[in-house]
Amino acid sequence: MSDFLRDLLDSQLFPIKDLLDDEDVSEIMINGCAEIFVEKGGLITPVPNKFVDEDTLRAAMIAIARSVKRNLDADNPRLDARLQDGSRVAVVLDGLAKNGTICAIRKFKKEKLKLTDLVKFGSLSADAARFLDRCMYLGINTLVSGGTGSGKTTMLNILGSKMPDTQRLLVIEDSAELQITANHVVQLEAQKADPSEGKVEVTIRELMESALRLRPDRIIVGEVRGPEALDLLNAMGTGHDGSMGTVHSNAPQEACTRMETLCLMGETRIPADAIRRMVGASIDLIVQCSRYQDGGRRTSHISEVLGVDEHGRYIVRDIFRWIQTGRDPETKQLIGEMVPCGYVPSFHDKFVSNRLDIKKAMFRPPEWAVPQLIQEKKKAA
Repeated sequence: MSDFLRDLLDSQLFPIKDLLDDEDVSEIMINGCAEIFVEKGGLITPVPNKFVDEDTLRAAMIAIARSVKRNLDADNPRLDARLQDGSRVAVVLDGLAKNGTICAIRKFKKEKLKLTDLVKFGSLSADAARFLDRCMYLGINTLVSGGTGSGKTTMLNILGSKMPDTQRLLVIEDSAELQITANHVVQLEAQKADPSEGKVEVTIRELMESALRLRPDRIIVGEVRGPEALDLLNAMGTGHDGSMGTVHSNAPQEACTRMETLCLMGETRIPADAIRRMVGASIDLIVQCSRYQDGGRRTSHISEVLGVDEHGRYIVRDIFRWIQTGRDPETKQLIGEMVPCGYVPSFHDKFVSNRLDIKKAMFRPPEWAVPQLIQEKKKAA
């Protein structure tokens, strides 16, 4: 928690002090002064905390906005900002929000996770973690896909931190959140227009243009949600191997379609079929993050993109995927395992030529998983 939030605790923010201090709470959702929910362990539950009244809640939100040098008033009824400690806050004032002032605070995680932590949490298998580690070393262009709160940013932090120390990484974000631990990292953050302070708007697309001239080896776009998708694909296809980004999507195949749609949002005159071929040629790997009904965040798929077929459909092959095998009757937690799918990635020869410990036997599925994998393959067809 940042210093400015601590300064506010004894005044406007005291109703949620315990929630801000609780390291197990990942997000605080305020739906008006009398209704507050939190996310804990991936599950959303109500808490008894309340603000005295709407005026008190509104004053607290205005104080937060001022602390990050932003206005929150009748002329500016929305706030989307990064706090000093890296946490994110989103506010919609009453009037637009019928419940009263609405606020969501996604808290900053102090601990820096590693692939081994994801294995320990059950999000990845040991073989899948080793595979991703070697892919990052080789510079495999990767897209991290998932829904809101599925762990995309965490995964991108971990993967970005696995690049070789001899390379220069440029990170571009709308709001700086990534905490990539690497030897040579440059972070660029987009800027919203603020005439009162003489600030002009600087978009992610403009930062991409600058980044390409700043001698990057790899480029990461924290969240691809606009026409900057085309710039990222261009970077992936023009010598910046190992570039990455995240996109909102529920499945690997959908992630490709999502990137295609985002590319077409701009003023580009490139035909849709050319964009589709560019998506298929530029992205090598999709890491799909999912949040399951038990609140667990798991890597549901690791898939290779092989281009498009004669009908213009994306060719996506699962390398690893998570399979549910049951549910604990007491804890209600899902039981499952990430297994290889029997597909050897087309770039396996790169592992061999670089003498990396990725053998073809790693991709052989266990016998118990074969029937389900075959069934899923038939459904997809």
